[in-house]
Amino acid sequence: MAEVRYLTFDVFTDHAFGGNQLAVFPDAAEIPDDQLLTITREFNYSETTFCYPPENPAHAARVRIFTPGSEIPFAGHPTVGTAIALALLGRAGSTDGESKIVLEEGVGPVPVTLRFTAGEAPFAQFSVAKLPEFGPPAPSRGKLAEILSIDTEDILGAPMSPQGVSCGLPFLIVPVRSVEALGRARVRIDVWEQTLKASWASELFLFAPDAEGGPNHYRARCFVPGLSVPEDPATGSANACFAGYLASKNMIASGTLSWTVDQGVEMGRPSRLEIEADKLDGAITAVRVGGQAVHMMSGTLQLP
Repeated sequence: MAEVRYLTFDVFTDHAFGGNQLAVFPDAAEIPDDQLLTITREFNYSETTFCYPPENPAHAARVRIFTPGSEIPFAGHPTVGTAIALALLGRAGSTDGESKIVLEEGVGPVPVTLRFTAGEAPFAQFSVAKLPEFGPPAPSRGKLAEILSIDTEDILGAPMSPQGVSCGLPFLIVPVRSVEALGRARVRIDVWEQTLKASWASELFLFAPDAEGGPNHYRARCFVPGLSVPEDPATGSANACFAGYLASKNMIASGTLSWTVDQGVEMGRPSRLEIEADKLDGAITAVRVGGQAVHMMSGTLQLP
């Protein structure tokens, strides 16, 4: 039996047993394609990554990302965790100070800035390969409330109304009135399947202002039933969409906007994401998502 090496990380956290779990296979070339999804389901994390030699030798690696449901072209916490894994293995960037690498993902080349500071968990920040795209009108607040098992009044209307956004993977951004209402949300899969499953942005990212963290701080939850992830403790791709959403609502025409987001609290996996967006003359020109990660395990998997 052949053995392949893997590492696991808790991502978007600075301590063990927080954040979002990730398995990374740094040398996946010998794994048969038809086993990638099976291996992902064996770990049963929200995502697992498989690394291959890059097509462009200037880049760090070509990375394939799988959820237990399917392969996806882009995701945030796998990008952060994989970049840090490759640095720790001496394969990319540096573990001394700041360095920059590029990962080749299904969505295109994804630039990542790595930062290693003594006494702190490593930090990585990626820039989206695709700027935010805004989708068709969202379902009514009443229908979304029915899907989410909350009251219609719990979902905000204009100007902070629900909106589908994609930075390579679409999410429906849903503003909720309070952290308390956010905690009550439960997805009714039967209603979701009838009304949202076939839509442009079927996966749900809910947020509420959290004044305890300051004026630019939010609490969030993310439900991804279409990719077999009932709830995700930290979702970098959705937070990239969220940064685009917030930037589009902000009246500042030019400059850098930044926010912090706590996700996964209700799951007992608290995560902290740092998100940014650049604007120039009213247009969004860049979106970045960053966070820390903790190396948890290393091991080998025996291929059948």
